[in-house]
Amino acid sequence: MFFVSLAINSRAQKVDVWLTNADRSALFEQQKQSPEFKSNTDQHPTIKVAEDTTYQPIDGFGFALTGGSAMHMIRMSKQSRAALLKELFATDHNNIGVSYLRLSIGSSDLNDHVFSYDDLPAGATDVNLYKFDLGPDKDDVIPVLKEILAINPNIKILGSPWSAPVWMKTNGDTRGGSLKPEYYKAYADYLVKYIKSMQANGIRIDAITVQNEPLHPGNNPSMYMPADAQTTFVKNNLGPAFKAAKLNTKIIIYDHNADRPDYPDSVLNDPEARKYIDGSAFHLYRGKIEALSQVHNANPDKNLYFTEQMVIERGNARGLNVVSPVERLVVGATRNWCRNVLEWNIAAGPDNKPYTDRGGCSICQGAVTIDADSVKRNVAYYAIAHASKFVRPGSVRIASNIPESLPNVAFKTPSGKKVLIVTNNGPDAQTFNIQYKAKTVQVSLQSKSVATYIW
Repeated sequence: MFFVSLAINSRAQKVDVWLTNADRSALFEQQKQSPEFKSNTDQHPTIKVAEDTTYQPIDGFGFALTGGSAMHMIRMSKQSRAALLKELFATDHNNIGVSYLRLSIGSSDLNDHVFSYDDLPAGATDVNLYKFDLGPDKDDVIPVLKEILAINPNIKILGSPWSAPVWMKTNGDTRGGSLKPEYYKAYADYLVKYIKSMQANGIRIDAITVQNEPLHPGNNPSMYMPADAQTTFVKNNLGPAFKAAKLNTKIIIYDHNADRPDYPDSVLNDPEARKYIDGSAFHLYRGKIEALSQVHNANPDKNLYFTEQMVIERGNARGLNVVSPVERLVVGATRNWCRNVLEWNIAAGPDNKPYTDRGGCSICQGAVTIDADSVKRNVAYYAIAHASKFVRPGSVRIASNIPESLPNVAFKTPSGKKVLIVTNNGPDAQTFNIQYKAKTVQVSLQSKSVATYIW
């Protein structure tokens, strides 16, 4: 496999090449050779890039910063942590420029224990949220975020709750159950309080999803929230609470698999709920990525986001299978109208810990594996790197055709550069042309390789 990025200087019409190969002979490395755009053409397949046809703007590429990720980072030495965060969030040199993060509101299943920000003894309630406290996040997530913001003050941050506090739920448990209707208002206030508390720590939450994986109550923590309940909660409680608090944080619905586009469609069909909603979020553990375009076509005024996909490499894998996540997520999600692409998650330990009991993910590998001060970069790191470094926030997707075995997606950056990310999913190396206006450049990719071109 082979990952390439090409950048074209407007005067010399040269192309910078970055590669990640399946055999690991190149791992996100800039190449010395810079092919040039020329006027000649040949019979090889041609990807035609047309900047006059534009689609959705891009908010960024990145990962979930779970509590477990932050725990590993905060335990590193200050010097090692600073070097890792610079590599992940800066854009100069070989740094990869992550521009979007997802946080869990309370714990996710990749924390070392389950918690909310208002945990109480059995039988107690706190509808006025007097005992609300960011708790464990103050020990790791918030300090790490402050260091990240010092590197990139403009990074976008999305918050997603895995569960409401157990005293608000039908089963009184962190796993499963539903939000009791009598606590809809208290839970809306809880989410407002989270946003304001993070803001008090200098952390702006750009958006929240209403519920992570609302149709999957098997994680620990988790909470079941069918579409009718989410509709009622948004229109009667969450939306009005955000409005009353004068929050500009976006409300994003669904946040689950592509096999149920009917869920966001049904919520958006309610005019009172719809007015508070920015868009819908998706995962891809089930369904097809093309279903997202169905949601876009039904609701073209609402945005789409890709908020989670676990990307792992097997311990005995002979090659680095970077082509799969790039084709499915970076290319697939953005070609189907997503403004971002987030993988799950940014860091874990050598044994994928921490994760919660009774439903935590024991196979969720981090984009990087942290073992004390040692860092190993995994397939998710390289898959995001070739988009995040070059397709900066404010870029817009532009048109490109798809020759056989060469799935691709193109962008125009805020500085006017063009970016083309290509995967070769065929069994053999391919030589092909990239055409832009009247000129072409000829390149070759190994089988199962990926390329990003910028001019």
